[in-house]
Amino acid sequence: MTPRLLVVTDRTQATRPLPEVVADAVAAGARAVLLRDKDLPVAARRSLARELRAVLDPVGGLLVWGGTAGAPDGLPVHLSAADPFPAVRPPLVGRSCHSADEVAQAAAEDCDWATLSPYAPTASKPGYGPALGPAGLAALVRGAPPVLVLGGVQPGDVADCLAAGAHGIAVMGAAMRDPAVVAGYCAALAAASPP
Repeated sequence: MTPRLLVVTDRTQATRPLPEVVADAVAAGARAVLLRDKDLPVAARRSLARELRAVLDPVGGLLVWGGTAGAPDGLPVHLSAADPFPAVRPPLVGRSCHSADEVAQAAAEDCDWATLSPYAPTASKPGYGPALGPAGLAALVRGAPPVLVLGGVQPGDVADCLAAGAHGIAVMGAAMRDPAVVAGYCAALAAASPP
């Protein structure tokens, strides 16, 4: 099942150890976490994944591995735009997208979701072109896998994102700096979603 809210890790922006930040995000309502932090050695990432699963498993949460290198068997993965599709398909696969061509690739691969960014100007997604905003987002979601909008999305933007055709939201920097903001994203998703 494609999450409506995906918290993306970045320990360089986290104010405390990553397992603590993720635990607070889960307490605020997060149920899906993408372990990004690809600069860590595989053994360290796997250890961190075990710690994050210990936080997510009790709430039926989903842990997603960033990339395929060292991915534990059976764990969903999220590919960068340039990553090759795995020879053996994991249970769930997402892909980062920033253009119509990348969205088309994710659709052709039958990805379970695509993150699409940047929605608004943000320091976390430099170099990916102009911000999409609602109009740019609407133009790219047609024919795409379920889209999670990423990059500068605030809780007040959620309704516009969903109205433009997004399935949900992905958040990194804001949640890493203050995981309590996750509650605002959850509330905005609930308010903007049909009953």
